[in-house]
Amino acid sequence: MAKPRPFLGLLAGVAAGLVASAAMAAFQHRAGKLLPEDGKGEDPATVKAADRASEALIDMPVPEPLRERAGMAVHYVTGAVLGGIYGVITEYKPEASAGFGGAYGIATSALLDEAAVPAAGLAPGPEDTPLVQHAYGAASHLVYGIVLEGVRWLIAGRR
Repeated sequence: MAKPRPFLGLLAGVAAGLVASAAMAAFQHRAGKLLPEDGKGEDPATVKAADRASEALIDMPVPEPLRERAGMAVHYVTGAVLGGIYGVITEYKPEASAGFGGAYGIATSALLDEAAVPAAGLAPGPEDTPLVQHAYGAASHLVYGIVLEGVRWLIAGRR
């Protein structure tokens, strides 16, 4: 096995995470049109997270004209952080790229959509979420994982 390059892995992962987040957002924009209207009027978890951060910092939620942008910032920061983690992990454990990043994408779906986000009170629990939403989340994160690996591979090469 080649010597790990954690710094390159981190940089490649962060860059790939940003691109993968954009791909995921594009997928969600298109696929979201196919979902039932139930629950579409509610703020996404990313906007709720931005509100929490804003309330902690300035004791008020994100102002209305900035809510969508703040939610997207949370989405991209999360994607970049998860991408950086992935980039470092793949330097030490190339098998982490199983399924051309698809396994990591599904793992992020399970970790975030199914566990962390509901535990933080930003979305309903898995048992209160329609099956179509679970599939939408898993597919979205699968897109993220595959694009993440593709871009990471272009920057850092195969491990």
